Amino acid sequence: MTATVALIRRHPIKAIGGEDLRETVLHPSRAIEGDRQWALLHQGGERHAGDSRHPARWLPKSCFLQGAKSSRLQAIQGGWNDQGRIALTHPDLTGLDFDPETEGTRLIDWIRPLWPEGFPIPTRLVRAPAAFADVSQPWLSILSLGTLRDLEGRLGQPVGTSRWRGNLWVEGWPPRLERDLIGRILQIGQVELRVAEPIGRCPATSADTETGLIDIDMPAALKRHFGHSDFGIYAQVVTGGTIRPGDRIDIQDQP
Repeated sequence: MTATVALIRRHPIKAIGGEDLRETVLHPSRAIEGDRQWALLHQGGERHAGDSRHPARWLPKSCFLQGAKSSRLQAIQGGWNDQGRIALTHPDLTGLDFDPETEGTRLIDWIRPLWPEGFPIPTRLVRAPAAFADVSQPWLSILSLGTLRDLEGRLGQPVGTSRWRGNLWVEGWPPRLERDLIGRILQIGQVELRVAEPIGRCPATSADTETGLIDIDMPAALKRHFGHSDFGIYAQVVTGGTIRPGDRIDIQDQP
């Protein structure tokens, strides 16, 4: 079995957009550099965040805008541009180009039409101390194209890679191998990743990322076809280094 890194992806703003990377440098016990670096706080999360624009601790996803509350957020695409600004697009909006350090209010104004009434309103764009991932640990997420193709075949429809908001996509693993890798070490050149736990999926994955419309109940579909609602695995960086698409991934034998 030969497996390779097929795609590297990061999401500069939690639940808002995403971009492909030609390479990235991984550091021990850290998330991918720049992934979930920013998040859009809502009114209900303000009491947990304090007054600083840079909260000193990780905050749960319930404090922020998330795709599970508005499927239309899932259709936002984009990330850093050549000018060091974030450029975002959405099929129902004019594109936005802004500096997250100084122009967070522009993002709030832009995103308001996508955020449903009845939920706490967006208030501030804040920077994470490490990464505002869904889990408090600085892990990265790994997903399998083999498992994706297996799921798409069972569903009878394409669902694509974007809705899962993963960091690394792997080509070459048999379908549904991931859950068997818990506790194992993945080697990518000099890089070592320790697989920590499966990723349980929320309703955000139910939305088509081209339209922002719900096209399936994904957690229910996963449970129906796989017997659980997991898709992908979290891993901790043990030994750092540079990785690129095309790099080989080896699974170290268990001791």
